[in-house]
Amino acid sequence: MSEFNWTPTELDEIINNNQLVLFMKGTPEMPQCGFSNRASQVLKAIGIPFVSVNVLMDSRAIPSVCEWSDFPTMPQVFVNGELIGGSDLALEMYQSGELQEMLGISEESSDD
Repeated sequence: MSEFNWTPTELDEIINNNQLVLFMKGTPEMPQCGFSNRASQVLKAIGIPFVSVNVLMDSRAIPSVCEWSDFPTMPQVFVNGELIGGSDLALEMYQSGELQEMLGISEESSDD
């Protein structure tokens, strides 16, 4: 993404062309903060592919993404084009099943 300019149009394109997007510090394989690690672990646990964008790769990224999304912190999780929040909200939604529901994932039957 060396040609990426962090414009609203480019950010819209990422969000609109991918079901699940994580703007994070680092990568899922090498997160650079605990919150980004938590968010990527939640998305990995869901088991469907997601797009991650390393906001540390360019000094313009964090201010551009935060201004565009009107959300002040990183990471940021988007589902079906909608910002759901950061790692805490993603974890809460995952634990309640709401995140899986948004993604159209049915709950597996449990062994009771």
